[in-house]
Amino acid sequence: MAERILTGIKPTGQLTLGNYIAVLKNLKKTNERGECFIFIADLHALTLPIDPAVLRQNSIDLAAFYLAAGLDPNKSAMFLQSSVSAHAELNAIMQNYLYMGELSRMTQFKDKSAKLKENAIGLGLFAYPVLMACDIVLYDANIIPVGEDQVQHIELTRDLVNRFNNRYGNILTMPKAELRKVGKRIMSLSDPSVKMSKSDPKGDVFLKDEPAVIRKKIMSAVTDMGCEVKYDPENKPGISNLIQIYCAMKDIEIPEAEKLFEGYRYGDFKKAVADAVIEELEPFQNRYKEIIANKSYEAVLKQGAEKASKIANETLKRIQKAVGLLQLD
Repeated sequence: MAERILTGIKPTGQLTLGNYIAVLKNLKKTNERGECFIFIADLHALTLPIDPAVLRQNSIDLAAFYLAAGLDPNKSAMFLQSSVSAHAELNAIMQNYLYMGELSRMTQFKDKSAKLKENAIGLGLFAYPVLMACDIVLYDANIIPVGEDQVQHIELTRDLVNRFNNRYGNILTMPKAELRKVGKRIMSLSDPSVKMSKSDPKGDVFLKDEPAVIRKKIMSAVTDMGCEVKYDPENKPGISNLIQIYCAMKDIEIPEAEKLFEGYRYGDFKKAVADAVIEELEPFQNRYKEIIANKSYEAVLKQGAEKASKIANETLKRIQKAVGLLQLD
């Protein structure tokens, strides 16, 4: 089977350098690998309170960022999750095939719900992995590029596929998570023990930050004891994070970076990292601004939703028939 790749980002905050490295930077290469379905996960964004105006603007920004990164509308379908009704329709079916015990063990649910009072935890937050599984199986996607924090959800989707197929036959395609070797988990610059996550103004490099702001954040990044630029996540998490960022920007392996910066002081090393990030992001930001101004994202989103809906509706009908829902057409 040819590669069918699916990836999505929630429009729940300003996108970071971590999002760029994990998804956007390699978008052109992803386009060349196979058929791509790239969506803005706006339904997932509703699992926690979000201002409607912010959600709308974040969705626009995300569409523009995808295009600025080189998304080819002729090779990829880019669409809003909410524009393809099959996502919500399939969710109503598949919530019967994943169990509360499984969902309660999801790390992201535990982390996010721990910050809320019990009476403020929405069902959508608890059942988030069900909708995520629907996102994947609707497109018969077999390659799912994700960060490390989402691997558990892909494994749950694989369990669902096995469970469903064992009961109804070969209906769903088995997906596989794909992690990047370099830059798969970019950490906060202010606290390298936690992921860069859209919520720390000092530790997160946002894609809309001006170059001077980006440089200041990187130069202020937390480092470690000693003075050697060496990749050692356990003993030198700050430096190791900056090495990962540099390697991702320059498309090189970690040993090559270690050799390159042998004998460097931390300050000079940080400057090199800042230079690499700005050199990559500045032209990307300029393309983003042009796309926002001409609103070219609107036609691409509509075109993508039409293509995605055709594939998703076919899958939905196949599943409806398998479970015994009466087909009248």
